[in-house]
Amino acid sequence: MTTLSGRAALITGGMTGQGRAIAHAMAAEGAHVAVGSYVGVGGRLGDAAAYPEEAEIEAVHQALAAPGIKVFAGHLDVRNGHSIQRFVTAAEECCGPFDILVNAAGTTAEQPVCGHSDELWLKIIETNLSGAFRMARALLPGMMARGWGRIINIGSTAATVGWKDNPAYCASKAGLLGLTRCIALEGAPHGVSCVMISPTWVETELMRRNVEQVLAREGKGRTLEDAMAEIAAQNPQQRIIQPGEVASLAAYLCRNDAHGITAENIQITGGALW
Repeated sequence: MTTLSGRAALITGGMTGQGRAIAHAMAAEGAHVAVGSYVGVGGRLGDAAAYPEEAEIEAVHQALAAPGIKVFAGHLDVRNGHSIQRFVTAAEECCGPFDILVNAAGTTAEQPVCGHSDELWLKIIETNLSGAFRMARALLPGMMARGWGRIINIGSTAATVGWKDNPAYCASKAGLLGLTRCIALEGAPHGVSCVMISPTWVETELMRRNVEQVLAREGKGRTLEDAMAEIAAQNPQQRIIQPGEVASLAAYLCRNDAHGITAENIQITGGALW
């Protein structure tokens, strides 16, 4: 019997990057899985974020499908309360009430404080921080009523270190840490835990696009491969963290024997704190 058999997990940002890896890890542990991502070009932040296209919904569904595992995949805009309500209603009809929420939806854009637009600031904060709040607000009451729940927020070392030219991203992840601890305290008497997982650079399409943006601004002719190799070389382990490492930890935190781990910020860094 798998460790999450009979549970249902909802993963935002679940069609790409870390979210997709987490969805596969949850399904492998026996959980029914609902994955929601912003589908289409409307959510893009210009050159800084990658969103799946409509055809990816069915591809993700097929990739996760397995005997005994219910899968739901669809469009989800965590910045919009009506989108969240529609998605949760449809996903629960397929998978049942959700015991697990993973807030993996996220975005960023490289801009300094000076000259940072209000529009860009709000898009990043709304996705990374307010979106996680809205999702928790939607699912936490049911978890508490049933006496069991896990909420995992995908953060970043940027929550505590700070990155040059990333004020909105750093602020959103720092805020997410505070939100994590508040949810943990509210859920503790009701069998609900909440943890933030904070990796450093993770090798995803979003990371590659962000690096490409930096290279374009520098205008020095460096290739993406060169830049990725330089990032890996700065890590004491001489590598870039992989999505599967985040996914494995997320799956473990959802087990019954991880119940006492809550209100924590667990970093996956390979020794690096950039």
